[in-house]
Amino acid sequence: MNYHAPPTPAETLEALKAEISIRAEEFQALRHIPADIVAQFQKIGVYRAFVPKRFGGDELPPHEFCRLVEAISTADASAGWVASFGVSATYLAALPPETYAQIYGTDPNTVFAGAMFPPQPARRTPEGLEISGRWPWGSGVMGASIVGAGIKIEGENSPLPRTAVLPRANATVDETWDTVGLRATGSHDIVIEKAIVQEEWTFIRGGKPQQDDLIFRYPAMALAAQVLAVVALGTARSALDWVKTNALTRASVTGAPSPAARAYVQIDFARAEGLLMGARSAFYDAIEEGWRQMQMNGEVDRPTLVRLRHAASKAAQDGAEAARLAFVMGGSEAMATGHPLGRKMIDAACVAQHAFINSGSWQAAGAALFDQQTPPGYP
Repeated sequence: MNYHAPPTPAETLEALKAEISIRAEEFQALRHIPADIVAQFQKIGVYRAFVPKRFGGDELPPHEFCRLVEAISTADASAGWVASFGVSATYLAALPPETYAQIYGTDPNTVFAGAMFPPQPARRTPEGLEISGRWPWGSGVMGASIVGAGIKIEGENSPLPRTAVLPRANATVDETWDTVGLRATGSHDIVIEKAIVQEEWTFIRGGKPQQDDLIFRYPAMALAAQVLAVVALGTARSALDWVKTNALTRASVTGAPSPAARAYVQIDFARAEGLLMGARSAFYDAIEEGWRQMQMNGEVDRPTLVRLRHAASKAAQDGAEAARLAFVMGGSEAMATGHPLGRKMIDAACVAQHAFINSGSWQAAGAALFDQQTPPGYP
């Protein structure tokens, strides 16, 4: 009798990446990541990565989760973006412990999707908080089992938004998402009509965690920026890999040298690889140092906290530039609709336009480096 050993986690991840790559066009047409892929994300631990072991989670350190998201992003940026929201298990720790246990104790693979802005008024009633409104940018909501929505309670004064958590069934998804980049993230509008939410099912986004696990004390806003920025790194890596494979195998129809033998391609390829190498090294050096400080001291010092945010901006911005250079190296063929280099360039550019890691975040980093006033939540 032949015995076949079960696949290793690495083999399972590689098989999933291969399937995502093959089905990327399908995802583009759907404008979201389908349920069967979300189920595979659950299987490989995307959504339980930061959940404490007492609830059946894996308790991964931040750098290991980021490497997982980066790997998925090499197959498809939208898939990586949706996977990045496995980070939600950390900021939901600002919920009361009993509420958190009810969510993750029931299912450590719970999928959360949220839309914070604009916060909508929440009216106090005898039954609880009554919530109505529309929230755009609900990335991953098509595969979620619970959703979050930004609210403002009369009389509460906080620079950070309060979020209400409720079953996905209590919300309607208006499929408004129709974009050229990150098209398959399903970042549709979340619509809620007179839903009742108990106050213990609300939390301050970026607020103090209500449990003392080490990962919950890691800087929440820095981690939120990191898990998004790493999508650009994975996307750029796949774009440069595509260029290298194509350049070595493609013959010119005009009789010109192979792209791999052309000086300008060699120069741009080296530049792009250098950008990606530097951004990736800075990113993981910072995040691993931050985690080392957490393990040793239970907190991250301010210079490292600034570095965590700064390195995330660099990863996103340099990843986008490396993907743009890959597109240029693709020549006129890359201009065709649906060409992989065009999609990767635009996807990476869209990552780098997120508010946490966009070009404006350079200013916030600069202000922090000069010990000047920074925006709320930064660093």
